Amino acid sequence: MIDRVLELQKAIAQVFSNDRKVRHLILSWQDIDVLVAIKKSLSPLVEFTDALSGEKYVSVYFFKPTLHLFISSILSVQEDDTDLTKSIKMKIVDLNDKYNDTATQELLDMASALDPRFTLQYISEDNRGSIQDRLTTEMKMEKTPLETAVMPADDMDDAAGPKKKKKGLGSFFKVTVGNAAGPALQQDQAIALELQSYLQAGTLDTEQDPLDWWRESRALYPRLSNLARKYLCIPTTSSQGLQHRWKYCHLPALISETRPCKQAGVSG
Repeated sequence: MIDRVLELQKAIAQVFSNDRKVRHLILSWQDIDVLVAIKKSLSPLVEFTDALSGEKYVSVYFFKPTLHLFISSILSVQEDDTDLTKSIKMKIVDLNDKYNDTATQELLDMASALDPRFTLQYISEDNRGSIQDRLTTEMKMEKTPLETAVMPADDMDDAAGPKKKKKGLGSFFKVTVGNAAGPALQQDQAIALELQSYLQAGTLDTEQDPLDWWRESRALYPRLSNLARKYLCIPTTSSQGLQHRWKYCHLPALISETRPCKQAGVSG
C-alpha cells in the first residue's frame, strides 16, 4: 500500500489539485518523509512474516532466536537511516522489555536450550550456567523407562500372556550382558552424561523439525525428551482457540502415537 502511494504520489497530487474539496489531502513533504521511513523500517519484515505465516506451529523456542535476528540483521540500524526510521526499528525491538522479568526469561531460555537447532546459542553467557543447572535439576525429576530394559526373560514371558514363547539363543545373554557391562551409572552421572552429550552433539539444521528430532532421539536423551515435550508445547499466542488446536494437532509429534485433528475435536 505504501509502495503504491509513493509510486503514484505525483499522479495522486495532480488528481487532487483539480478538486478544491480534496486538495487538502495532497501529501506534504513531511507526509512523504513519514511514509518513506515506515517503508524502510517495515520492508525487511515482509519476507520474514511470509515465512512465519507458512509455519504449521510456532512455539516459544522461536522467541530468543527471532529477537536476535531482528537486532543483528532484519531491524539493525543503518548509517543512512533517518531518526524516524531508527525510532520505528527500536520500538519494535524494544518489545523485548515486555518479557524482561526473570521467570519469563528463564522460560524462554529453557525452551531455546531444548531446541536442538539452537541449544545454548541464543542464551547469554551469564545465564548459560544457571540454565544448565536448571536443566539438571528438572532432569532429576523425570522418570525414565531404562529400568525395564533388563527385565528377566521369564518375567517378560509371563507378562506377554499365557502362551509361552520359545526362547531364542539371545535371550540367555540379556541379564548376563547387563552384568558384564559393569554397575549402572548413578543418577547424577547419567544425567550429566546425557546433558553433556546433547549439548556437544552439534546443532540440527535450522530447517529441520525439532519435534521430529526429539521423537527420533528419545532413546538417546530420555529425560531431556520429556523436558522438550514440556517446554516446546508452549505456543506463542494467547488465543485460546489456537492454543487448543496447537496442543492437539502438533504436540503428538513428540510422542510415539499421532492423533489427527479430527480425533481431537478440532477442525479447519
